[in-house]
Amino acid sequence: MNAAGCAAGAVGVTRHAGAWASRLGRLLHAAALLLLAALSGPALAHKASDAYVTWQVDGAVVTQRFDIALRDLDRDMDLDADDDGQLQWGEVRVRWSEIQQFASAALQLRADGHACTQAAAGTPQLDAHVDGRYAVLRSTWTCAQPVRHLEADYRLFASTDPTHRGIARLLGLREGGASAVLVPGAAPQTWAVAGEGAAPSPRDFFGFVAEGAHHIAIGLDHVLFLATLMVVAVWRREGRGWVPRDRAWSAWKETLRLVTAFTLAHSITLGLAASGVLAPPSRWVETLIAVSVLVAAVDNLWPLLPGPRWPVVSMFGLIHGFGFAGPLQDLGLREGQLALPLLGFNLGVELGQLALIALLLPLAIVLRHRRGYEWVVVRAGSACVALVALGWTLERGFEMSLWP
Repeated sequence: MNAAGCAAGAVGVTRHAGAWASRLGRLLHAAALLLLAALSGPALAHKASDAYVTWQVDGAVVTQRFDIALRDLDRDMDLDADDDGQLQWGEVRVRWSEIQQFASAALQLRADGHACTQAAAGTPQLDAHVDGRYAVLRSTWTCAQPVRHLEADYRLFASTDPTHRGIARLLGLREGGASAVLVPGAAPQTWAVAGEGAAPSPRDFFGFVAEGAHHIAIGLDHVLFLATLMVVAVWRREGRGWVPRDRAWSAWKETLRLVTAFTLAHSITLGLAASGVLAPPSRWVETLIAVSVLVAAVDNLWPLLPGPRWPVVSMFGLIHGFGFAGPLQDLGLREGQLALPLLGFNLGVELGQLALIALLLPLAIVLRHRRGYEWVVVRAGSACVALVALGWTLERGFEMSLWP
């Protein structure tokens, strides 16, 4: 199931809505078709592609653990030899030397301006993370002299997966460790290791801010949930239907109420999940996130939720918080070390949400009285979102494969 048929449905609805009277209406029509065309492609899973790398510095030697998701390796290396959709340990083990070479080419270390030499160590190993099985690659880097400044050049999946990020942790610092987000193909990142307790730099914090904003940008389920709420925030309930709000301020106030409820709720569970206090199964979290999108879309078409929307949005925000925690859960940070990444990531999520609101809400306010807005954006758009969310729910809840 995909949203390709929804675009055609939107066109049909538009014909019955009558000719649009202004250029603004025609622009809205085009924007709706572009959105639906974007949805007609392969659905983006909520869980972005992440890898995890840990370094322990001891003089001139850097011990490395590099965890890479098998699903990502299979995509680039075609590990599933019998093409049965089930990646077995035997299929991974026979390709282990190739996997090591692939990982080595994707991550290079330098110390104080000089390249370090890598040697593989340890036996082939898999580990279970919250989102599936990962290959664990251990190696040792030998540098020319005791490391004072460590530089990482990270290029894993740079040409094949724009959603990929590396979550890095450097141990052996006086303050306990530093964490950072590695962007494939970006400028190499440097840490101060020696000296009086080298600590995480401001760049680490802003890296997690960027990761939070990036997570919103590529998290199609989060985006659709918020957008589905926004398109009717410019209306109000009247009986069993909706009518446009008289004043623009009323729409802004309703949006503020919804976003505040969502933000406070997801911040609570994001912190609990990232710190390991609560760890519900990823499969059920992702399924319930899809259900939240489905409920919001259906409620736009046939009002189901009694009373104000914010209590229900708050409840769904708790669920989305567990989903936001994915990139942070596997860091293994102690409580004090988690504060900076958690704050930065949460700030990035909020900035991404505000950018989405700033883009959608003013246009919705201007167009809220138009018939084309009702039929194309709200009715046809919500119907398409509901179909996509239903597909996600089936895929995630029953481990089905509906998307091409």
